[in-house]
Amino acid sequence: MKQRGPGGRSLSGKPPAGEGAGRRPEPASPGPKIDKASANDQALDSVIAADKIAALKLAPVSRETEARLDRYIALLRAWQAKTNLVAPSTLPHLWTRHIADSLQLVDIAPSAKHWADLGSGGGFPGVVLACAMAGTPGASVHLVERIAKKAAFLREAIRVTTSPGVVHLAEIGDNVDRITGLVDCVTARALAPLHQLIGFAEPLMRQGAKALFLKGQDVEAELTEAAKYWNIQPQLHQSRTGDGWIVELTFVERRG
Repeated sequence: MKQRGPGGRSLSGKPPAGEGAGRRPEPASPGPKIDKASANDQALDSVIAADKIAALKLAPVSRETEARLDRYIALLRAWQAKTNLVAPSTLPHLWTRHIADSLQLVDIAPSAKHWADLGSGGGFPGVVLACAMAGTPGASVHLVERIAKKAAFLREAIRVTTSPGVVHLAEIGDNVDRITGLVDCVTARALAPLHQLIGFAEPLMRQGAKALFLKGQDVEAELTEAAKYWNIQPQLHQSRTGDGWIVELTFVERRG
């Protein structure tokens, strides 16, 4: 016979037969939940903040312009979740890859007040130029975009940054019919091969505009191809933000 101690428990430490039978073990208390999306956002915030410091060293701006650009970046990140405005891989480098890259155009044409940006997309360089021009009396930036969702974003970006921009929802080739008044500079970034860009910009250039086209490392090949269709005398400016180039054109003439 097994001996039992006080309370009826076996001295062996085992519960009597049937004691606790069928009872489910108490579930372990859950640990704190980790919101991975929030953690990722915080990590991205930190990277973007560091990138901003680097970008503003490359292309310094006033406090007022910086504040406008901050509002623009916040809006872009909010819209990026539902509309692909920039390549996701470039999000950590929004300031250097996109903002500073666009701002350098202002230094190439410091006296320009009236700009036309063809194929503005996510706002580079058009919205950035509008933010930079906001403190210049009488300045204007025309943003031509053929995709309705992107045009809607551009209008909202101009609104929240209180910048002097006008958005035209139009095919790029129709821009001349929609842009009225003086244009000092016409720009484009990641839109089309150079010879096509010249064709888009030529009517504005005929009225006195200068062209500033942001191009990549293969600029020489694009210049060679463009020379088959156009008489051009390009001036090249090396980008401050990478291996790209800015093609400056003040005169173009169609061959043949």
